[in-house]
Amino acid sequence: MLLARRTARTTGNPDRPQQPDGKDRPDRRRADRLRAAGLLVALLALFLIAVLSVSVGARSIPFGTVLRGLFSPDGTENAVIVQDYRLTRTLLGLAVGAGLGLAGALMQALTRNPLADPGLLGIESGASAAVVTAIGFLGITSPSGYVWFAMAGSALTAAAVYTLGTAGRGAPSPIRLVLAGTAVNASLIAGISTLTFLDRDSFAALRVWSVGTLAGRGDDVLLRVLPFLLAGLLLALALGGPLNALALGDELGSALGARPARTRVLGALAVALLCGAATAAVGPIGFVGLIVPHAVRLVTGPDQRWLLAYCLVLSPALLLGADVLGRLLVRPDELAVGLVTAALGAPVLVVLVRRRKVPQL
Repeated sequence: MLLARRTARTTGNPDRPQQPDGKDRPDRRRADRLRAAGLLVALLALFLIAVLSVSVGARSIPFGTVLRGLFSPDGTENAVIVQDYRLTRTLLGLAVGAGLGLAGALMQALTRNPLADPGLLGIESGASAAVVTAIGFLGITSPSGYVWFAMAGSALTAAAVYTLGTAGRGAPSPIRLVLAGTAVNASLIAGISTLTFLDRDSFAALRVWSVGTLAGRGDDVLLRVLPFLLAGLLLALALGGPLNALALGDELGSALGARPARTRVLGALAVALLCGAATAAVGPIGFVGLIVPHAVRLVTGPDQRWLLAYCLVLSPALLLGADVLGRLLVRPDELAVGLVTAALGAPVLVVLVRRRKVPQL
């Protein structure tokens, strides 16, 4: 009798998660309040960085003039710069940064690979190769046209890297996936370089796009990729609970009501939408999806719901901060944001690889 009662308390209803003990509830509520307060701080930081992004550029404009250009434009040159260039650039950075950060968090959760990143595993290069193909062979030059190719390239490359990284003997490891991604990435970059070299006139604008930059993108680019980014964002945020169940394993996750196969398919679709649309808009930008989830995990722990919420806020903060830094370092010229994030992300990658607990999340 006593054993049966103890088993019933331990297992509970398999259709729902086990309720915490009464003494654990205050601690959990306190932790949730701290996470919510941290998220508000992150939102404030994002707002300040966005204001800085609108205020800083190759041309020095007083802050009062920036405010007038935002809220009461008078058609002057400074107002045009603020409205048509800096504001659009900032909004694009917000959307693309959120997409890349969520894509990285999803990839790490789905593959249980702490080194997963859209750029590191070649996903962005796959999107870039598809865009180059659409421009060079089909004459499709608008983002609304080649964004479909970018998403298809992302999905196909992800499938290829996963297949190569898990083939052979032994259990799949993060290092094997990274090596497979590096090989695929190198092959795709070689193909892109060959195509652009053979037809330099057709790919003149693509050479700037290929390093990843927020500069020179009009509001038409943002409007054309925004529906795909929003769809990917909503889908990613909806997967927070199922990803938590999936982290317990397929059998236990299924017992808790999750559908592992469905979760993986929807997660892959969200990654394709986010990476494809972001890459089509600004080119390949690496390491945002690697840096932010690892930093966020120090605050949120393994809970994917909080992790995704934080990534939604802090990823665009990192991207806009890197963009502002690129404008300031070589002023009045500027560095492409893709180069700045690569410089920031490379040391992080070295640290993660050298850690002893890198094989799994």
